Amino acid sequence: MRRYRGFASDNNAPVHPDIFRAMEEANKGHVIGYGEDPYTARATEKLSLLFGGKARVYFAFTGTATNVLGLSTAIHSWESVICAETSHIYEDECGAPEKFTGGKLIPVESIHGKLTTERISEYLYGFGFEHHSQPRVISITQPTEMGTVYTLEEIREITGLAHKYGLVVHMDGARIANAAVSLNCTFSEMVTDTGVDILSFGGTKNGMMYGEAVVILNPALDKGFKYIRKQGMQLASKMRYIAAQFEAYLNDDLWLKNARHANNMAQFLAKKTSSIKGVTIVEPVQANGIFARIPDKIIKPLKEEFFFYVLEGKNPLVRWMTSWDTTKEDILEFSALIKKMLR
Repeated sequence: MRRYRGFASDNNAPVHPDIFRAMEEANKGHVIGYGEDPYTARATEKLSLLFGGKARVYFAFTGTATNVLGLSTAIHSWESVICAETSHIYEDECGAPEKFTGGKLIPVESIHGKLTTERISEYLYGFGFEHHSQPRVISITQPTEMGTVYTLEEIREITGLAHKYGLVVHMDGARIANAAVSLNCTFSEMVTDTGVDILSFGGTKNGMMYGEAVVILNPALDKGFKYIRKQGMQLASKMRYIAAQFEAYLNDDLWLKNARHANNMAQFLAKKTSSIKGVTIVEPVQANGIFARIPDKIIKPLKEEFFFYVLEGKNPLVRWMTSWDTTKEDILEFSALIKKMLR
């Protein structure tokens, strides 16, 4: 029987018990719906304070929704979003950003999943030319879809270029806690201080049950967002259950403990597998994802024991993700199985 405790995705991990208890505590009595409740007030304030206190916070159900809604507040249908060719908004959201914004995604070749100002600059043209989709947003993913992390200076360089041309910077932060741990910095230092305009703040991959947040740091982009969220079908009637999760997630640095553990387990997994002849790790391990090449002959039987995903293409990669509940025992058993299969 296939086991589902493996390295496929941090989405596969259970809800952290502290967050589950917080939802149970919130499940008492009546409160006003649609975010007009004390849980939402406290949680949005806590999250805003992490970004300097002036950020506007809006909860939604899913990561795709926060990306789409965040982009929707920044672009018109004649405008475009410059993003990495590996980005989630380009590869894994079924065209949702283009469907709901009407705008265009422009994929750019990246280096280890990261955009550079040099590559971006190649697409900054056609301003004012009515036959050309107008560049409007640069979207970066932190950490990237290849498990790498932008440095603070790299983010500043991109926001500096964007703002020079009057563009907006969106950050897809589905795993933003893992990036903060990797950089040993605060959310404010990574996002507010570097000049990011809109952030999709994720928690589901780091111990929450569901719920993400759009964090708007540029006040000029906040106008009308509550209507965008409603039209986008993301205004939760019983919002206290999202808010209660965020409260628990942010209390006592639970987000930090969870992400630190996941990152540490990724380093341990990289150490145990990279020493095995036949395993080649192809991307820097900077968060909680590992990308490797292993012999084709063991992929199928290995997946039957420890489920994970394979990135198809000319040279297929395997992706191994660690999570807040990954154990050293999981990794030791997994690496031992690889060694056995390669004998």
